[in-house]
Amino acid sequence: MKNCFDKDLYRFYGEKGESFLYRMMRPPELSYIALFRKTQSVRFAPLRAFYEFRLKKLSYRTRIQIPARTQIGEGFYIGHSGRVIIHPDAKLGRNVNVGTGVTIGYENRGKRRGAPTIVGDCWIGTNAVVVGNITIGEDVLIAPLTFVNFDVPPHSVVVGNPARIIPKEHATEGYIHNRV
Repeated sequence: MKNCFDKDLYRFYGEKGESFLYRMMRPPELSYIALFRKTQSVRFAPLRAFYEFRLKKLSYRTRIQIPARTQIGEGFYIGHSGRVIIHPDAKLGRNVNVGTGVTIGYENRGKRRGAPTIVGDCWIGTNAVVVGNITIGEDVLIAPLTFVNFDVPPHSVVVGNPARIIPKEHATEGYIHNRV
């Protein structure tokens, strides 16, 4: 898991890495990701329970709610401090950017009952909502304030409410930096 967190750090700082001073003044969203990765890496049950307790306490302070059992690939990036909610059954691939106010949630009934799968290289804008047993393809940009409850093909931009898909090659170019 350390290697995974190193790639998360690379997404934040690039090649220069995290100096001692940056570590002492680490942004709350990066502190949450660090503790999230540490909690996932621990296999000894009592120690894991301790880290899950710390993660829950940090969740109250940062308003980020990502349970330890959520599957998140390397290079995860939370853009700013603020409310972020990700359901434990959601699956996120590598190089996923999440903005403030994003909800990745579970749909309780119907044909889309379940949580989303985000393949990777995805940028999700502020206050966007992604729900249901859907798949978001590679290289997808979800614009701020967009509600997505349907499958999105790769290389797309999703905008609006109701959402509409605009096919675009290199949709996340200029949005996702320091890819791993």
